[in-house]
Amino acid sequence: MRQDAVTAADRALAPPSPRGYPLVGHLPFMAKDAPGFFTTCAREHGGVVSLALGGWPTVLVSDPAAIEPILVRSHASYIKHNFFWRHVRAIFGEGLLTSNGALWQRQRRLAAPAFAGRKLDGYGAVMVRMTEEMLDRWTPGEARDVHVDMMGVTLRIAAKTLFDSELEEEVERIDHAVTLLMNEIAARYARPVLIPDAVPLPGHIRYRKGLKVVEEVIDRIVAERRARPADSGDLLALYMQARDEEGRGMSDRQLRDEMVTLLLAGHETTALVLSWAWYELARHPQAQERLAAEIEAVLGDRPAGVEDLRRLPFAECVVKESMRLYPPGWAIGRETTEEVEIGGYTIAKGTTVIMAPWVLHRDPRFFDEPEAFRPERWEDGLEERLPRFAYMPFGGGPRVCIGNRFSMMEAILLLVTMARRYRFAPTPGRDTTPFPSITLRPKDGVWVEVERRAAAA
Repeated sequence: MRQDAVTAADRALAPPSPRGYPLVGHLPFMAKDAPGFFTTCAREHGGVVSLALGGWPTVLVSDPAAIEPILVRSHASYIKHNFFWRHVRAIFGEGLLTSNGALWQRQRRLAAPAFAGRKLDGYGAVMVRMTEEMLDRWTPGEARDVHVDMMGVTLRIAAKTLFDSELEEEVERIDHAVTLLMNEIAARYARPVLIPDAVPLPGHIRYRKGLKVVEEVIDRIVAERRARPADSGDLLALYMQARDEEGRGMSDRQLRDEMVTLLLAGHETTALVLSWAWYELARHPQAQERLAAEIEAVLGDRPAGVEDLRRLPFAECVVKESMRLYPPGWAIGRETTEEVEIGGYTIAKGTTVIMAPWVLHRDPRFFDEPEAFRPERWEDGLEERLPRFAYMPFGGGPRVCIGNRFSMMEAILLLVTMARRYRFAPTPGRDTTPFPSITLRPKDGVWVEVERRAAAA
């Protein structure tokens, strides 16, 4: 790819664009390495770049000043982008991730109490207890795929805190099912056309198998709750009791959509933050030992609690740095509902707009040594000095991730609980690379060797 010459007159009409292929445009570059392609586009062509994803006109926006009106000031001119979400309607339906307008506003208001105040603080003990139970099953000296561990424990936590349900027996099945779904979604993201799920392609068959497993688990949780008369006071209870202005409850389909969305999204983000944090900490023993020293000074020989969060600043720095280098939501998309202005360019109605935290978080304009894992960079108030939306691991504006505080609290508590008991080192010959689907997964897991700390023996 080379940067095409763009005159002042051209710039007034459309953003610059890299060379693409006939018909499919830039999709082959995305299929090969979407995060890398977006980074190259931003570095070579600027903060607003025009792309063609098959027949879908698209702009990539990596200028924080141009992102602000998209997510905040003019957010009503945008919806979730159909280019991507059309591929996954079978999974998320009209849940919080995909819905728009009045439905999204109603469901967001309904879910908000589960992620705020005392209700949120009450989850801390569950998070620590389930992590301790996981660690009790470990054997010192063994090699483990800590990504599998993180997916399992955060799934149990999400099910217990949000739906008051135990998923011990289903964890392995769900993890395998989600992997099938994510692999197929990544393949669909690079397709120029929508191929119906009913077409018996091998990927579609695996996709439907994965979806069936998730729906069976959701159906089981709902059936158990309906057979239990007591109100558990959790999010599922709120959903089942909710009534609209005409006294109608949530339909079975809408209940299913919201539960699938929150169960999958409610554990995947934190699991990925921790998986990547341990990937880097295992390779940076000095940072890992500094974390352990902070934990010992604050906690001694007792487990962590919500009240300790503010006294564990380096642990928080580790989480922030993990989300900087490996943002779980590595790309965020919208679609224009009317003609808009982005970065000085006029953008037509129906254009897909992509904002990539992966690109922003590794931009040398904002971060020194942007490719390096340096948790200490967050200690001197960096976040307050950054331009708004230069760092956006949870998105922003009205549609900022509803579980951002839940995820931060969970990530810090789990990180501290694990580091208090074990030291982590890379498993020789087992490395990983980022795999971009809806989220940014470690392609081959995160393999580490675990050694029990003497103080925790």
